[in-house]
Amino acid sequence: MTELKPDQFEMRRLESLSNTIFGVGMTLLAYDLPKAAVFTSAPDWNDLARVYSGKLIGFALSFIIAGVFWISHHRRLARQPVGSRGDVILNLFFLLSIVLLPVTNGLYTNYGMSSAVAVLYGLHLTAIAGLNAWLWWTILGGWRQETMASLFPLLVFIPGTIVAAFAPRVAPFLWFIAFGGIVIQRFYNARTGPDA
Repeated sequence: MTELKPDQFEMRRLESLSNTIFGVGMTLLAYDLPKAAVFTSAPDWNDLARVYSGKLIGFALSFIIAGVFWISHHRRLARQPVGSRGDVILNLFFLLSIVLLPVTNGLYTNYGMSSAVAVLYGLHLTAIAGLNAWLWWTILGGWRQETMASLFPLLVFIPGTIVAAFAPRVAPFLWFIAFGGIVIQRFYNARTGPDA
């Protein structure tokens, strides 16, 4: 490897840190799931549905979101073996947004029908998507396929957050649409070929 300039960083080291942060963050998402102690006797199906249904949906949404952004982050760092101080700082803000996901997820799974909590959660998802798109933009320097794909979740989370202010029950269904970007990218890759 060539010698780094004083203001350059090996992004491989950031990748190790990010894998740890994503792993811990995704594990902590399960922390707010109810434990067996909430039942005074053996639960039946109705008890399980009452206690877990809303919490599992919020957990699944946050886990999938974190997983999709981990994949994007990993792909992005693979394209950028060396980064500037600004690149590292922007990546650290992105990782901070992932560290905070268990906090907003916990609020959302406990108080998802509160429009204030749903909007806060939506703003957090929007911030994660915005930082992800910004990072892709800085690496690619323009409107390329990955940049466009990274904008799709942002364009879904913004209106979903607005809907959350008025209809918090509907917002999660809109937020799940953000994963359509993966389908769109797969379809585009199938039509143009992986090397296009």
